[in-house]
Amino acid sequence: MADREHHGAVGDALTFEAPEDGGARHWLTRFNPAAKLVAALILGLGLVPAVDAVTGGVVLLGVLALVPFSGLDRRTLLVLGGPFLLMGLSSGLVNHLYGVEGWEGALGAAVRLLAIALPGLLVAAGSDPTDLADGLVQRLRVPERPAMGVLAALRLIPLLADQWRTITLARRARGLEAGRNPVRMVTLFFGRMFALLVRAIRTGTLMATAMDARAFGTGPRSRSRHSRWRTADTLLPICALLLLVSAYALSARLGTLVLLFS
Repeated sequence: MADREHHGAVGDALTFEAPEDGGARHWLTRFNPAAKLVAALILGLGLVPAVDAVTGGVVLLGVLALVPFSGLDRRTLLVLGGPFLLMGLSSGLVNHLYGVEGWEGALGAAVRLLAIALPGLLVAAGSDPTDLADGLVQRLRVPERPAMGVLAALRLIPLLADQWRTITLARRARGLEAGRNPVRMVTLFFGRMFALLVRAIRTGTLMATAMDARAFGTGPRSRSRHSRWRTADTLLPICALLLLVSAYALSARLGTLVLLFS
């Protein structure tokens, strides 16, 4: 089994593995990843009906307060959170341009998207992939095949990051650079994305073949590790539910609560 390392950067490569003991400060890494996933699902699904900025904002602030204790360093958080931030800003802009609620609706859409995405990001990047797969199978009774698919996907994130860097350097070596031309920059970006997609499909196909050869998902398997579930793991989803209820209560008290399809 590979040694676990703290989240961070080694050279140009990102590592996404949680420290084994979590450290005194990074206490969030001590929770069972399955418990963190349940808490993230409670927050994500619970925010679907609310489209106002206050409800999503309360949840977002609550989750942001946990970031310093998640074990994620700033670089990893910026790299992984950047696309979600861009999605939130884009969603807000689209709602402002084509929606009927103006800036209020745009802000609500952006905050809601970020509040839904951030808990999942902390679970995926703040948990050891093997522990997460063990928790899914042993504690949440998820079938082995999709659980192993989650494990494989999380293990592929650093590999895809390295492949993206290799593609960029290879194209630069061939003289394919955008310079200061924004149109060419966008064109080259989508070209690199297509090349990465092709590599990801090839890697996924090889991994699926290897997993089938090892008979994953075909029957009961022995366990080399036991997924522990403690009292704190039960309290974490309860705290997430309380945060969600508090967000709705505060929004309703302020008169800002807006429900979907209302």
